[in-house]
Amino acid sequence: MNMVSQLMLFMAAVAFIYQGTRIRSFYGHGSTPLLSFLYFGSAIVLIAMLIYGFLQRRKGQDILYRLALFLAACTWYLNRKEWLLLSITYLIAALLEKPLKVDPEVAVDEAGIVINDFPEKRYPWEVLDNLILKDGILTIDLLSNKLIQKETDGDISVADEAEFNDFCRKHLNRAGK
Repeated sequence: MNMVSQLMLFMAAVAFIYQGTRIRSFYGHGSTPLLSFLYFGSAIVLIAMLIYGFLQRRKGQDILYRLALFLAACTWYLNRKEWLLLSITYLIAALLEKPLKVDPEVAVDEAGIVINDFPEKRYPWEVLDNLILKDGILTIDLLSNKLIQKETDGDISVADEAEFNDFCRKHLNRAGK
């Protein structure tokens, strides 16, 4: 997702520099309209965000480009007759970037299982064949013969693992498994 965002921002910056130059040459160097400055300013901010993102990634930190994508969407919208579709595309990318970068987590409760992936997936106990946690790996076996396995983030004690498996066995038995 980072590479797609970076590519989109780089292409937008190049296009905005081109558009600003085109407007500037159309009106001449003596009287540059505000629109040209908006395109150049947006391109500078996008390039600065790309450099900042590169430096943060080298430090091992993750970065969200959603504000830069939103700025690009607004800048594309300045020329909505030609670039309305691009504006909408960048706006959608800005809205979806964070949910797509979230690592999926599994929640187990009285109602069943929820996997907070994009889109969120819910599995009630009735559609589960088996659910077991062993050696830090959660195995979800669905009645549809689909198997989902997820590693746990931290170490889980043997007692916690047994308690979790008992909880799951109890709910599976209630659901008729």
